[in-house]
Amino acid sequence: MAVWALGINHTTAPLDLRARFAFAMDQIEPTLHALRGALTRQPEAALISTCNRTEIYCACEQPQLQHTLDWLAHSGGVSPELLRAHSYTLQDGPAARHAFRVASGLDSMVLGEPQILGQIKDAVRAAEAAGSLGSTLSQLFQRSFAVAKEVRTSTEIGAHSISMAAAAVRLAGQLFEDLGQVKVLFVGAGEMIDLCATHFAAKNPKAWPLPTAPWRVVKNWPANLAPR
Repeated sequence: MAVWALGINHTTAPLDLRARFAFAMDQIEPTLHALRGALTRQPEAALISTCNRTEIYCACEQPQLQHTLDWLAHSGGVSPELLRAHSYTLQDGPAARHAFRVASGLDSMVLGEPQILGQIKDAVRAAEAAGSLGSTLSQLFQRSFAVAKEVRTSTEIGAHSISMAAAAVRLAGQLFEDLGQVKVLFVGAGEMIDLCATHFAAKNPKAWPLPTAPWRVVKNWPANLAPR
């Protein structure tokens, strides 16, 4: 059984290109159905999509890397040549090792950040719901979860790891002398922007402009900091 992975991330592709291949959780199941329908023999498939990466993992008797890349390029409205220039392809052992690194936070923009593991678990559940996760990929991801746990328990990688949201607040604290005197504008509509708002709330920023879209209530946001 051949296993292959195709992906783009913060080290290989610019933001505007990554945005073309960002999939919300409710898009995962139909996207996997479309992918499997476009490839021969309906391979096992899983799709991981976060703010900094999109990766497709497949398993079948014969690898179909080129067809997978062609399909993904078409879905994002770009040429296969452009996608190939900003993507990485891995097969068999290297694909498995990459999955282990991603699950362990070793391939993240913030080294050791813990959120990626939960995002991969969500992707696996979505693949299971879509009926696209067979025994090969299931074993691959279960092993990656075990490796991630072992890495965190046997090394110091998790001792000082922080999320992207926490890293943003830390960087802002270095750029501005007093966050309590800063007005903050949040641009986005997902889990990450909620986390950023929650982390910034702890610093009691002065205010933030009223967003054009309806403001979503953020858990634990101070009552005295109403949007204005």
